[in-house]
Parts: sequence; C-alpha cells; structure tokens
Amino acid sequence: MGLVRNTSIPVLLVLLCCFCLESDSAADTITSFEPIKDSDYIISNGNAFKLGFFSPVNSTNRYLGIWYNKKSDLPAQWVANRDKPLKDSSGVLTISADGNLVILNGQKEILWSSNFTNSVVNSSAQLLDSGNLVLRENTTGTIIWESVQHPTDTLLEKVKYSSNERTGEKLQLTSWKSPSDPSFGNFSSGLQHRSFFQIFIWKDGSPLWRSGPWNNRIFIGIPKDNSVFNGGFSLLVDNQDGTISLSFSYATEYMIQFVLTTEGNMVERYWDNEKDDWGIVWNALDSECDHYGTCGAFGSCTSWTSPICSCLPGFEPKNTEEWNRGNWTSGCSRRTPLQCERVNTTGGEASKMDGFLKLKMMKVPDLVDSSPALEDNCRQQCLKNCSCIAYAYDIGTGCMSWTRNLIDIQKLSSGGVDLSIRVAYSELGELFC
Repeated sequence: MGLVRNTSIPVLLVLLCCFCLESDSAADTITSFEPIKDSDYIISNGNAFKLGFFSPVNSTNRYLGIWYNKKSDLPAQWVANRDKPLKDSSGVLTISADGNLVILNGQKEILWSSNFTNSVVNSSAQLLDSGNLVLRENTTGTIIWESVQHPTDTLLEKVKYSSNERTGEKLQLTSWKSPSDPSFGNFSSGLQHRSFFQIFIWKDGSPLWRSGPWNNRIFIGIPKDNSVFNGGFSLLVDNQDGTISLSFSYATEYMIQFVLTTEGNMVERYWDNEKDDWGIVWNALDSECDHYGTCGAFGSCTSWTSPICSCLPGFEPKNTEEWNRGNWTSGCSRRTPLQCERVNTTGGEASKMDGFLKLKMMKVPDLVDSSPALEDNCRQQCLKNCSCIAYAYDIGTGCMSWTRNLIDIQKLSSGGVDLSIRVAYSELGELFC
C-alpha cells in the first residue's frame, strides 16, 4: 500500500501541473476545440481585458464584446455583432472550418464573421493585454485578422491602427446608436488626408469637428493646454504601399482611451485606480466654437467673448440682421475688393498692392493647400497668386495657403499658429504686416 501511495502522489502532481499549464495557455485563447459560449469568457494574460457575451444597459440583446476587466459594468470598447444581436443566450464564438472567427446562434447560423477571405486550416484567436483580439495562422504565427483594424467607438493606447488610401481601407470609429444599442450611430470619426492629415468627427457624413493639420508632432488645431492629444500621437506613412499608421502612447501609469460618444463628442479618458472609475481629461466639443463652421465662411470664433463670432479683418456680415440675432451661418463677405479683383489696375489706390493682416494663435481654416515655399517666401508666394487669400507657416507643416472660403477658424487659448489674411491696401491702416 505504501508503494502504491508513494507512486500515486507524483503522478497526481504531474497530472495537476499539466492541467494547470493547459488551463493557463487557454485562458486568453479560442480554438475550434475551445469555443466561447454565452456564459464563458477569456481574459488577457495580464488581466487587463475580458472578452465575452454581454447585454448593454436596459437591453436583453446579447453581443460579443471586449471590455476593461477591472470595470465590467462599463460599455464594451469593441463589439463584434453590433448590428446583429442575439435574442437569447445561445450564442457561441468559435473558429469555423475555413479558419475564421464566427458567432453562431442556437440554429448554428452565422451572425458575424471575421471574414478573412483566404481559407486557413489551422488558426486560433488570442486576446492581448492591449485589448486587441488577434486571429493567427498557427503554423507560422502570422496575424491574419485583428479587432483593432475594425474598431467600434474606442481608440486604445499602444495599438497601431492603419488605413490605406490605395486599397480603400479606412480607419473609422462609429458611435453607438444609444447607451443600450451598440449598432451604428449617427456619428463617425476618422483620419482624412487632403494636403495634410486631420482627424474629423462627422454627423451623418457632414463635418462636426476637426483637429487641424498634423505637423508631424501634434494636431495644430487643438489648444496645447487642453489635451495630451498633443504630444502622444504617432502618424507614419509608408509611401511604398500607401499604409498610414496611427497610434498613441503616453509616459503615464494610467490607461488612456479615446471614445466617440453617442452624442458625437470625442472624449479622452483615463482609468483612475483610486476612484475605481474613468476620469475625463478632454472633450473635443468643449465649446460652441469647437463645432465645425460655427461662424460661417470668413468668420472667426472666440469662445471667451460675447458674441463668440466676429468677421475676419476686411470682412463684414453678409446678413447683418441675422448676424445680430446670433445666426452666423451665412458668414461674412469682403468689404473692399482686392487689387486683383479691380478692373482699373493703374493709378491711385487701385495700383497699391494688397497686404496681410496677421491673427495670432489661430486654428487655421479647413480646405488648406500645401506649398514647398520656405517661411521667408510663403508670404510673397501668396501675394503673387491672385487666388490666394490667406497663408500661414508652421515649422512642421511648412507653408500653408488658402484659395477657397475660409471656414472653421477659431482663436485658441494656447498654441495655434499665426494666420495672415489678405486684404485690400485701404484695409491695412497701421496693422500692415
């Protein structure tokens, strides 16, 4: 009996160790043999994120999502079947015969798929501590699909998001329809490239907010003292294959995220360990001036003045009655024609050159054009072009110029750049620059 007892203990220990190792390796992984049922979940290796089925507040619908493990009652930061909810708890997440991640209902119908087009016979999915769910081909370890390339409403820290203009791949967040419905809402946000990269928020496809141009370090339309949005971002462009990669990371112990809310606001939040809750650092739509084009064409917005809208130097309200009532949408028009616009270009005032009036610490207008001109030549280049109505220079962007309506201009409390507005000679007075 003693011999049997002594032999059994080591065997049991070996079996127990094997079981523990197998359990640990499967804790953050999904295979075709280890699916996730509605009551199951997986947790990333460092316990940062959890993946499983959930119901939003005031809803009985079931969705597959990823959320911050320390606060499971918060909305999921990624949702798979956001437009095809399960009506009961019969859902299963597994890997199909072609290697794709799929969500099946009780009738074995596919409600959602990772939709990787090339069939793979041996794949598995793993939840990483970054909050990214990756699908790998097991033989080579190649990532064939990942959730961060299909974001819902949240940007996660230390994750590389990419898009490609040549292939049509877009990086775009879309808000939930409501706090109880993660289906596609009215608001979206993404990166747009038109001479310069800018981040936009759109409502039903129309601009609601923009960041201002990227100058290879910061987005220059965001006040410097308002957000760690300035300084933590990286934007890389691969000119060979057209891939654009966006990521952000900060030297802080806090976990930081950007979330597009159901109201269309971009919120920067951090996890406060002491309060065991999210803290808000920054809101994109902090004042009425942050809304795109509040003061109309050739109008400028200053949030701390009353009224907040004023016409640019050399311009006056298009509709004075509406403007005085606080309806600024019609914007402003030029008071005195530029030299290029005058019929008589000889003699008297008509022969005098246009000039520029400088506005400091400005969020520059949208619809900007880039130019290779150096700082000393930026002004002269604009002056020689009859279509050029404003210019600005930033060491990161270089020379910027505008030939179309000047829209979405804002006076910033800090940061920004000097914006020079072209006006007729008679408008210059003592403010000539």
